[in-house]
Amino acid sequence: MLRMLFERQDYTWVTLPVTSEGNMTAQDRFDALSHEPLQSVGGGTNKIQFFASVRDIFDNRALLDLLIRRDLKAKYKDSALGFLWTLIKPLTQLLIYWLILGKVLQAERNIPEFAIYIFAGLTAYGLFSEILSSGTSSIVSSSGLIKKVYLPREIFPLAAIGSALFNFVVQFAILVAATILIGSFPLSWRILYIIPAVLLLVILGLGLSLLLSAINVYLRDIKYLVEVATMVLMWASPIVYSWSMVHRILGDGIGMALYTNNPITLAVLGFHKAMWTGGGEPTAQEYPDNLMLSLWVAIGISTLITLVSHAVFRKLQGNFAQML
Repeated sequence: MLRMLFERQDYTWVTLPVTSEGNMTAQDRFDALSHEPLQSVGGGTNKIQFFASVRDIFDNRALLDLLIRRDLKAKYKDSALGFLWTLIKPLTQLLIYWLILGKVLQAERNIPEFAIYIFAGLTAYGLFSEILSSGTSSIVSSSGLIKKVYLPREIFPLAAIGSALFNFVVQFAILVAATILIGSFPLSWRILYIIPAVLLLVILGLGLSLLLSAINVYLRDIKYLVEVATMVLMWASPIVYSWSMVHRILGDGIGMALYTNNPITLAVLGFHKAMWTGGGEPTAQEYPDNLMLSLWVAIGISTLITLVSHAVFRKLQGNFAQML
């Protein structure tokens, strides 16, 4: 492990001459430094920085695995139930929404199999919100390690994604079990919508995590801004209400187009399309036209966002240790 952490160090050095007596004054050292050229050691010469970063992360994949395990263990450290909280929290959330919104506020009258509908949306949104919130604070929370050794800084947002994916798999397993239990497991090609929906959430989450985690080092208010934004985004997505309800209110204007093409909305709709049968085969009015195409277009745009965010991340990472 120590070899892995220290085998790549990006720094510059100079060789200082010494006097015949074997020592130098402070002024002599300063003068020598001012005339010596700096020589880069490590970091490679690959001009395509994105691929260089991918190579670095691959070389440090064992460390990435350790960081993911660290994040998962730290989350439930000193907890008697441990990873059972990964099950308890989403189930409690589902129970509250089903009881309050479904039964008390009668939302289930307009949405058949309301429990499956809302849990599918919560599973999708939970993945994105955890990636975003954990990824944003990933650099600051790992300041002790960053200040001591060199390693690819991108590993920390990636570790946050790995931890979020673990929790997502647990919640998705609960969702699948629930559909089987009530006899509504989607035995059709529609389950393939899961693939682009998850890809969209992970790629967009990675791009925003890289960007926001770097900015958060310089401006700590970003963490709290993300908390507010995730709360707003949840209610701006068709999780506790249906897309068709919004369509009836907004019609087919530009407002509806902006709402529908929000990538979080598209991903949530993809989960609904894949896992919610609505007591049968939902009508076309429940979803926008060309949902699959819209998902892949959003994935392409999110990939570009990730590339730009990574470029910004690399520009800002040089001062991480100093700022932390």
